[in-house]
Amino acid sequence: MKRPRFLLHAARIADEILFWPAFALVIWGELGWRGGGFLLNANDKLLHLLTYFVLGSMVAGGFKERRGVILGILGLIAVGAVLEIAQTYVGRDAEFYDAIANAAGAVLGAVTARFIVEPLRKRFPYS
Repeated sequence: MKRPRFLLHAARIADEILFWPAFALVIWGELGWRGGGFLLNANDKLLHLLTYFVLGSMVAGGFKERRGVILGILGLIAVGAVLEIAQTYVGRDAEFYDAIANAAGAVLGAVTARFIVEPLRKRFPYS
């Protein structure tokens, strides 16, 4: 039983570390990158939802306590709204529905991750 507990702890630490480059990539994508290639034909709202779904699931997987997850998701929602406003200063259009898609993706990602992580944590508790 010690090995799965160690692996779960290692996955949580890796999740906490990898969140920051992913978060920086999202900021770069929302403020700097203009898109292109295969993403040119993708639905913008779906891209926002999926991006924040990944970030929300990483936040939910990285915290042990529910309070930390809630605060992390609220932080993601706030950052998503601020980034939408900041887009007006870099020559892009700020859209209210992009902020809604960001919030929905963060919440859905967190809920999905908690449904997966919570049973594992109960089965293999660690400190």
